[in-house]
Amino acid sequence: MQFIDLAAQYQHLKDKIDARIQAVLDHGHYIMGPEVAELEDKLAEYVGVKHAITCANGTDALTLVMMALGIKQGDAVFCPTFTFFATAEVVAYEGATPVFVDSNEDTFNICPVDLEKQIQKVIAEGKLKPTAIIAVDLFGLPANYPEIKRIADQYGLKLVEDAAQGFGGEINGKRAGSFGDIATTSFFPAKPLGCYGDGGAIFTDNDDYAELIKSLRVHGKGKDKYDNIRIGMNSRLDTIQAAVLLEKLAAFPQELINRNIAAEKYHSELKSQYKTPVVPEGYVSSWAQYTLVAEDRAAEMEKYKAQGVPTMVYYGTCMHQQTVFKALGYQEGDFPVAESLSKSVFSLPMHGYLNIKKV
Repeated sequence: MQFIDLAAQYQHLKDKIDARIQAVLDHGHYIMGPEVAELEDKLAEYVGVKHAITCANGTDALTLVMMALGIKQGDAVFCPTFTFFATAEVVAYEGATPVFVDSNEDTFNICPVDLEKQIQKVIAEGKLKPTAIIAVDLFGLPANYPEIKRIADQYGLKLVEDAAQGFGGEINGKRAGSFGDIATTSFFPAKPLGCYGDGGAIFTDNDDYAELIKSLRVHGKGKDKYDNIRIGMNSRLDTIQAAVLLEKLAAFPQELINRNIAAEKYHSELKSQYKTPVVPEGYVSSWAQYTLVAEDRAAEMEKYKAQGVPTMVYYGTCMHQQTVFKALGYQEGDFPVAESLSKSVFSLPMHGYLNIKKV
């Protein structure tokens, strides 16, 4: 059994993907070719936003957003401590300060109660300017955007959705990537919608953000590539990856159904043994991972290994515990839920072609 079976997906889509790649090889426009524009149109339509701007990877997508929002030294950007490193890395890269927030114990996502507490703490200290929130759609489930948006509006903060794991998720029919002021995703192969290399995208309804990001992703260019009007970066999605993603996006709705069937099977078999994932009413998860909570994680993972079932840990170390952020002065116990999750969660195989036997 594969943890994420990309080979099974490729065999299912082989003829269509091969034809798409061959078309790129035939026309030879390997960078920003016609498939890139086609993909951006279809991504925007799927997510339900005016603009989808592709780029080289998910981290670049977040970096471009930080640049577009003008995040800088002295700014505080609030983000979960229980997530992948890139979410806070891009904040620090702009010279700003990531301010970490605890998790909700049921959804694993950023906790709105602790978010407001951390915002008020920064305001009281008066050293940093609260500027933005980055919420992460962890393991496929959108964060609590109705409540997070209320908090963002109350304190005048920009809201960024990191939908790298959440693409395909929903809240009351509204899809991941359409929440907040601007959103990002990753097309890393292991993501719900992944390519065969690196790739990313930014989603927004804001025309000004869209035009700015289109410039920033190509060295800050103006009317042509020899008139650079701002400092940008080189972050373009290559055409072959766009071609692959076009066929994967066409198959994605059925794969999403399959993921939810697999998740329900897991839940019915495992709810008596573990704390299983919670999907609130009105929410849909894209199940980037199916994640359990166990008192003795190592022992449980060994049991699955003995049965030939691979498992993974996301994430074994919280952000505030990592060496590079020690200078921020956080202590053990500052984020009790996230710290507990980092010691107890593990994930089972999940993909759109999973055949689950009794687990």
